[in-house]
Amino acid sequence: MQDSQTQAFAGKVLVLSGGVGGAKLVHGLANTLGADQLTVVANTADDFDHWGLRICPDIDSITYALAGINDEKRGWGLKDESWRTMVAMRRLSGEDWFQLGDQDIATHLYRSMRLSNGDSLTDITADIAQRLGVTTRLLPMSDDVVATRVYSDRGEYEFQHYFVRERCEPKVERIEFIGIDTARLSPLVKDSIADPELSAIILSPSNPFLSIDPILSLEDCRKLLKNRGVPIIAVSPIISGRAVKGPAAKLMEELNMPTSAHGVAEYYGDLLDGFVFDELDAAELDVIRNTGIDCRLEQTLMTDMASKEHLARVVLDFARDLKR
Repeated sequence: MQDSQTQAFAGKVLVLSGGVGGAKLVHGLANTLGADQLTVVANTADDFDHWGLRICPDIDSITYALAGINDEKRGWGLKDESWRTMVAMRRLSGEDWFQLGDQDIATHLYRSMRLSNGDSLTDITADIAQRLGVTTRLLPMSDDVVATRVYSDRGEYEFQHYFVRERCEPKVERIEFIGIDTARLSPLVKDSIADPELSAIILSPSNPFLSIDPILSLEDCRKLLKNRGVPIIAVSPIISGRAVKGPAAKLMEELNMPTSAHGVAEYYGDLLDGFVFDELDAAELDVIRNTGIDCRLEQTLMTDMASKEHLARVVLDFARDLKR
């Protein structure tokens, strides 16, 4: 539902997003913009195969959030989930480090069957979203396979093995996106960037290195965004030196970067026109502004729908002001 503040926002919005954290802002934006105004580009470098199924964690987190069926208490997966398949798998001594609920497995089965039939991830994602009642346009960053690989003091890991099985405990030395050099940015994403009605580009409060960087690293994506001529705004996932969700702060420290909102802004660099970060980090305001990035201080922690919608309105108002 739109209110008087967001009715004044003209044009379309493109959001680059990872999973849980980004999905919260996406949900807020979806509730404050018309369905035809919002397009979300999801990271797919976290995707992997498990139990013979193709699993797309970020796409699914965004889809479930927009459908209103995500488990907000647990922070991932579906609400009202059951786990009988996991119980049976343990009985067979199968791999059980990655939790898959019974309903969630149906999503992965459906996707895997469609992929084996030659359908594109873009078409499958749109179909799943439509069947779950989602009206927001959700696009995978690419139909080509890209895989995040983590190199650490304990060896080399596929991302989900590092993130879930190893609980982010190894010290990260570098990150690589396997297949990024040959993967093509989705043509529909290119069309969305070029859309003459596009008025703002938002980098959601997802992990800059693991969720947003894979999207920006696809062929000319960063250049296309920078040259588009509309405000580009990032929302910091760091509050008071800590990540709201996931290993962003740990990674920044291990990669010798400032564990701060300023560190995030510095990482995105001249791509940004605006940066939204939490009031608790107000001491960093001047140092970020001195880099030439306009800033907004705001309460950025999203704990319920009201706070998601509030932050969405803040970002949209900021984009409107930057455009003037």
